[in-house]
Amino acid sequence: MIDTISTEIAEGEERIRLHVADGIAELTLCRPDKLNGWSWESTRQLGLLADRIRFDPDVRAVLLRAEGRAFCAGIDVTAPGGAITGESAAGRNRNYYEGIRWVHERFAVLARLPQPVVAAVQGYCLGFGFELALMADIRVAARDAVFALPEAQLGVAVDAGGDLRIAREAGAGWAKYLALTGRRIDAETAHRLNLVQEVVPPGELEDTARALAAEIAANAPLAVQGIKRAIDSYADAALPAALDRVAMTAALTLTSEDSREGYSAKAARRPPRFTGG
Repeated sequence: MIDTISTEIAEGEERIRLHVADGIAELTLCRPDKLNGWSWESTRQLGLLADRIRFDPDVRAVLLRAEGRAFCAGIDVTAPGGAITGESAAGRNRNYYEGIRWVHERFAVLARLPQPVVAAVQGYCLGFGFELALMADIRVAARDAVFALPEAQLGVAVDAGGDLRIAREAGAGWAKYLALTGRRIDAETAHRLNLVQEVVPPGELEDTARALAAEIAANAPLAVQGIKRAIDSYADAALPAALDRVAMTAALTLTSEDSREGYSAKAARRPPRFTGG
Protein backbone atom coordinates (compact mmCIF):
# COMPACT_ATOMS: atom_id res chain seq x y z
CA MET A 1 0.00 0.00 0.00
CA ILE A 2 1.20 3.57 -0.62
CA ASP A 3 2.60 5.87 2.09
CA THR A 4 -0.60 7.22 3.60
CA ILE A 5 1.28 9.68 5.86
CA SER A 6 2.85 11.83 3.13
CA THR A 7 1.23 15.19 2.41
CA GLU A 8 3.15 15.75 -0.82
CA ILE A 9 2.25 14.92 -4.42
CA ALA A 10 5.36 14.21 -6.48
CA GLU A 11 5.68 16.00 -9.80
CA GLY A 12 4.65 13.68 -12.61
CA GLU A 13 2.70 11.44 -10.21
CA GLU A 14 -0.48 13.51 -10.15
CA ARG A 15 -3.69 11.51 -10.32
CA ILE A 16 -5.79 14.61 -9.67
CA ARG A 17 -5.03 18.26 -10.35
CA LEU A 18 -6.41 21.26 -8.45
CA HIS A 19 -6.96 24.67 -10.02
CA VAL A 20 -8.77 27.55 -8.31
CA ALA A 21 -10.18 30.54 -10.19
CA ASP A 22 -13.23 32.78 -9.96
CA GLY A 23 -14.52 31.12 -6.80
CA ILE A 24 -14.46 27.60 -8.32
CA ALA A 25 -12.02 24.83 -7.41
CA GLU A 26 -11.51 22.44 -10.31
CA LEU A 27 -10.57 18.89 -9.35
CA THR A 28 -9.49 17.10 -12.53
CA LEU A 29 -8.79 13.37 -12.84
CA CYS A 30 -5.72 13.52 -15.06
CA ARG A 31 -4.71 9.99 -16.11
CA PRO A 32 -6.64 9.74 -19.40
CA ASP A 33 -4.25 7.08 -20.76
CA LYS A 34 -5.42 4.84 -17.87
CA LEU A 35 -9.08 5.90 -18.29
CA ASN A 36 -8.49 7.69 -14.97
CA GLY A 37 -8.33 4.33 -13.20
CA TRP A 38 -8.50 4.63 -9.40
CA SER A 39 -5.82 3.56 -6.89
CA TRP A 40 -4.79 3.95 -3.26
CA GLU A 41 -2.65 6.90 -4.42
CA SER A 42 -5.67 8.51 -6.11
CA THR A 43 -7.52 8.28 -2.80
CA ARG A 44 -4.62 9.84 -0.89
CA GLN A 45 -4.39 12.74 -3.34
CA LEU A 46 -8.15 13.29 -3.29
CA GLY A 47 -8.09 13.68 0.49
CA LEU A 48 -5.16 16.11 0.39
CA LEU A 49 -6.68 18.31 -2.29
CA ALA A 50 -10.13 18.28 -0.69
CA ASP A 51 -8.57 19.46 2.57
CA ARG A 52 -6.96 22.38 0.73
CA ILE A 53 -10.33 23.32 -0.75
CA ARG A 54 -12.06 23.02 2.61
CA PHE A 55 -10.04 25.82 4.18
CA ASP A 56 -9.74 28.10 1.12
CA PRO A 57 -12.01 31.12 1.67
CA ASP A 58 -11.89 31.92 -2.04
CA VAL A 59 -13.59 28.64 -3.02
CA ARG A 60 -17.38 28.76 -3.14
CA ALA A 61 -18.05 25.73 -5.36
CA VAL A 62 -16.17 22.71 -6.69
CA LEU A 63 -16.16 21.26 -10.21
CA LEU A 64 -15.17 17.58 -10.33
CA ARG A 65 -14.19 16.64 -13.88
CA ALA A 66 -11.94 14.30 -15.83
CA GLU A 67 -9.67 14.41 -18.85
CA GLY A 68 -10.11 12.06 -21.78
CA ARG A 69 -12.91 9.80 -22.94
CA ALA A 70 -13.74 8.34 -19.52
CA PHE A 71 -14.63 9.90 -16.19
CA CYS A 72 -13.16 6.92 -14.33
CA ALA A 73 -13.32 3.30 -15.49
CA GLY A 74 -12.83 1.86 -11.99
CA ILE A 75 -9.84 0.41 -10.18
CA ASP A 76 -6.47 0.56 -11.91
CA VAL A 77 -5.32 -3.03 -11.30
CA THR A 78 -1.82 -2.14 -12.63
CA ALA A 79 -1.21 0.52 -9.95
CA PRO A 80 1.56 -0.25 -7.41
CA GLY A 81 0.55 -1.21 -3.88
CA GLY A 82 -2.80 -2.57 -4.98
CA ALA A 83 -2.73 -5.66 -2.78
CA ILE A 84 -2.63 -5.60 1.02
CA THR A 85 -0.68 -8.30 2.82
CA GLY A 86 -0.75 -9.78 6.32
CA GLU A 87 1.00 -12.49 8.33
CA SER A 88 -2.21 -14.54 8.45
CA ALA A 89 -5.62 -14.63 6.80
CA ALA A 90 -7.07 -12.82 9.81
CA GLY A 91 -4.28 -10.21 9.72
CA ARG A 92 -4.81 -9.61 6.02
CA ASN A 93 -8.53 -9.25 6.57
CA ARG A 94 -7.95 -6.76 9.37
CA ASN A 95 -5.54 -4.74 7.20
CA TYR A 96 -8.04 -4.60 4.34
CA TYR A 97 -10.74 -3.49 6.80
CA GLU A 98 -8.57 -0.61 8.02
CA GLY A 99 -7.55 0.20 4.45
CA ILE A 100 -11.15 0.52 3.32
CA ARG A 101 -12.01 2.58 6.40
CA TRP A 102 -9.10 4.88 5.46
CA VAL A 103 -10.57 5.21 1.94
CA HIS A 104 -13.96 6.10 3.42
CA GLU A 105 -12.33 8.81 5.54
CA ARG A 106 -10.59 10.35 2.51
CA PHE A 107 -13.77 10.24 0.45
CA ALA A 108 -15.71 11.80 3.33
CA VAL A 109 -13.46 14.86 3.10
CA LEU A 110 -14.80 15.40 -0.43
CA ALA A 111 -18.42 14.45 0.30
CA ARG A 112 -18.55 16.65 3.41
CA LEU A 113 -16.87 19.72 1.96
CA PRO A 114 -18.73 22.85 3.01
CA GLN A 115 -18.70 23.95 -0.64
CA PRO A 116 -21.09 22.17 -3.05
CA VAL A 117 -19.51 19.79 -5.57
CA VAL A 118 -20.72 19.54 -9.17
CA ALA A 119 -19.52 16.48 -11.11
CA ALA A 120 -19.17 16.50 -14.90
CA VAL A 121 -19.30 12.89 -16.12
CA GLN A 122 -18.42 11.57 -19.56
CA GLY A 123 -17.76 8.12 -20.98
CA TYR A 124 -17.12 5.23 -18.62
CA CYS A 125 -18.13 5.88 -15.01
CA LEU A 126 -17.65 2.47 -13.47
CA GLY A 127 -17.00 1.01 -10.01
CA PHE A 128 -15.00 3.47 -7.95
CA GLY A 129 -15.63 6.09 -10.64
CA PHE A 130 -19.40 5.77 -10.19
CA GLU A 131 -18.98 5.86 -6.42
CA LEU A 132 -16.86 9.02 -6.70
CA ALA A 133 -19.46 10.76 -8.89
CA LEU A 134 -22.18 9.83 -6.40
CA MET A 135 -20.28 11.75 -3.70
CA ALA A 136 -20.87 15.00 -5.59
CA ASP A 137 -23.88 17.10 -4.64
CA ILE A 138 -25.04 17.53 -8.24
CA ARG A 139 -24.14 15.44 -11.30
CA VAL A 140 -24.23 16.52 -14.96
CA ALA A 141 -23.68 13.72 -17.48
CA ALA A 142 -22.83 13.70 -21.15
CA ARG A 143 -25.12 11.54 -23.28
CA ASP A 144 -22.23 9.12 -23.85
CA ALA A 145 -21.81 8.42 -20.12
CA VAL A 146 -22.10 4.79 -18.98
CA PHE A 147 -22.60 3.89 -15.32
CA ALA A 148 -22.14 0.56 -13.51
CA LEU A 149 -21.12 -1.10 -10.26
CA PRO A 150 -19.50 -4.31 -11.60
CA GLU A 151 -17.95 -5.43 -8.30
CA ALA A 152 -20.18 -8.48 -7.73
CA GLN A 153 -19.05 -9.82 -11.12
CA LEU A 154 -15.49 -9.78 -9.72
CA GLY A 155 -16.36 -11.33 -6.36
CA VAL A 156 -15.92 -8.18 -4.25
CA ALA A 157 -18.19 -5.77 -2.40
CA VAL A 158 -19.13 -2.26 -3.50
CA ASP A 159 -16.54 -0.91 -1.13
CA ALA A 160 -16.97 2.89 -1.11
CA GLY A 161 -20.70 3.01 -0.41
CA GLY A 162 -21.93 3.68 -3.94
CA ASP A 163 -24.78 1.20 -3.54
CA LEU A 164 -25.88 3.00 -0.36
CA ARG A 165 -25.93 6.32 -2.18
CA ILE A 166 -27.95 4.82 -5.02
CA ALA A 167 -30.42 3.53 -2.41
CA ARG A 168 -30.66 7.06 -1.04
CA GLU A 169 -31.21 8.65 -4.47
CA ALA A 170 -33.12 5.97 -6.41
CA GLY A 171 -34.43 3.55 -3.76
CA ALA A 172 -33.26 0.22 -2.37
CA GLY A 173 -34.68 -1.79 -5.27
CA TRP A 174 -32.63 0.02 -7.88
CA ALA A 175 -29.52 -0.11 -5.67
CA LYS A 176 -29.86 -3.89 -5.46
CA TYR A 177 -30.72 -4.21 -9.16
CA LEU A 178 -27.54 -2.37 -10.20
CA ALA A 179 -25.16 -3.69 -7.53
CA LEU A 180 -26.27 -7.33 -7.59
CA THR A 181 -26.19 -7.63 -11.41
CA GLY A 182 -23.36 -5.25 -12.33
CA ARG A 183 -25.45 -4.09 -15.30
CA ARG A 184 -24.52 -0.91 -17.14
CA ILE A 185 -26.98 1.94 -17.60
CA ASP A 186 -26.82 4.92 -19.94
CA ALA A 187 -27.05 8.58 -18.99
CA GLU A 188 -30.77 8.86 -19.74
CA THR A 189 -31.53 5.92 -17.43
CA ALA A 190 -29.32 7.41 -14.72
CA HIS A 191 -31.26 10.65 -15.10
CA ARG A 192 -34.59 8.83 -14.82
CA LEU A 193 -33.35 7.21 -11.58
CA ASN A 194 -32.30 10.61 -10.14
CA LEU A 195 -28.64 9.57 -10.18
CA VAL A 196 -27.79 12.51 -12.43
CA GLN A 197 -29.60 15.83 -12.51
CA GLU A 198 -28.94 16.87 -16.10
CA VAL A 199 -27.96 15.16 -19.38
CA VAL A 200 -26.33 17.16 -22.17
CA PRO A 201 -24.53 16.50 -25.48
CA PRO A 202 -20.85 15.63 -24.93
CA GLY A 203 -19.69 18.91 -26.45
CA GLU A 204 -21.74 20.88 -23.93
CA LEU A 205 -20.71 19.02 -20.78
CA GLU A 206 -17.87 21.28 -19.65
CA ASP A 207 -19.71 24.55 -20.22
CA THR A 208 -22.93 23.31 -18.60
CA ALA A 209 -21.24 21.94 -15.48
CA ARG A 210 -18.99 24.99 -15.13
CA ALA A 211 -21.93 27.37 -15.50
CA LEU A 212 -23.83 25.45 -12.82
CA ALA A 213 -20.85 25.66 -10.44
CA ALA A 214 -20.54 29.40 -11.19
CA GLU A 215 -24.25 29.92 -10.49
CA ILE A 216 -23.82 28.29 -7.07
CA ALA A 217 -20.61 30.22 -6.40
CA ALA A 218 -22.42 33.52 -7.04
CA ASN A 219 -24.84 32.89 -4.18
CA ALA A 220 -24.28 33.78 -0.53
CA PRO A 221 -21.69 31.28 0.79
CA LEU A 222 -23.05 30.99 4.34
CA ALA A 223 -26.53 30.26 3.00
CA VAL A 224 -25.25 27.80 0.38
CA GLN A 225 -23.12 25.89 2.87
CA GLY A 226 -25.87 25.83 5.47
CA ILE A 227 -28.36 24.46 2.94
CA LYS A 228 -25.94 21.72 1.89
CA ARG A 229 -25.20 20.80 5.49
CA ALA A 230 -28.88 20.57 6.43
CA ILE A 231 -29.84 18.42 3.43
CA ASP A 232 -26.88 16.10 4.00
CA SER A 233 -27.75 15.73 7.68
CA TYR A 234 -31.18 14.49 6.68
CA ALA A 235 -30.17 12.38 3.66
CA ASP A 236 -27.10 10.75 5.25
CA ALA A 237 -28.48 10.04 8.72
CA ALA A 238 -27.84 6.28 8.51
CA LEU A 239 -24.71 6.42 6.35
CA PRO A 240 -21.83 6.17 8.91
CA ALA A 241 -22.99 2.87 10.44
CA ALA A 242 -23.77 1.44 7.01
CA LEU A 243 -20.31 2.39 5.70
CA ASP A 244 -18.65 0.52 8.55
CA ARG A 245 -20.58 -2.59 7.51
CA VAL A 246 -19.45 -1.95 3.93
CA ALA A 247 -15.82 -1.84 5.09
CA MET A 248 -16.15 -5.22 6.81
CA THR A 249 -17.86 -6.81 3.81
CA ALA A 250 -15.23 -5.36 1.50
CA ALA A 251 -12.43 -6.78 3.67
CA LEU A 252 -14.03 -10.23 3.66
CA THR A 253 -14.56 -10.29 -0.09
CA LEU A 254 -11.20 -8.77 -1.03
CA THR A 255 -9.45 -11.58 0.87
CA SER A 256 -11.68 -14.33 -0.56
CA GLU A 257 -10.87 -16.96 -3.14
CA ASP A 258 -13.86 -15.73 -5.14
CA SER A 259 -12.23 -12.31 -5.64
CA ARG A 260 -9.02 -13.99 -6.82
CA GLU A 261 -11.11 -16.05 -9.25
CA GLY A 262 -13.11 -13.00 -10.37
CA TYR A 263 -10.07 -10.95 -11.32
CA SER A 264 -8.33 -13.95 -12.92
CA ALA A 265 -11.41 -14.70 -15.01
CA LYS A 266 -11.70 -11.10 -16.14
CA ALA A 267 -8.04 -11.02 -17.17
CA ALA A 268 -8.50 -14.28 -19.07
CA ARG A 269 -11.84 -13.10 -20.53
CA ARG A 270 -13.68 -16.19 -19.36
CA PRO A 271 -16.72 -16.66 -17.12
CA PRO A 272 -15.78 -16.83 -13.42
CA ARG A 273 -16.38 -19.98 -11.39
CA PHE A 274 -17.38 -18.72 -7.96
CA THR A 275 -17.56 -21.16 -5.03
CA GLY A 276 -18.56 -18.89 -2.14
CA GLY A 277 -15.16 -19.20 -0.47
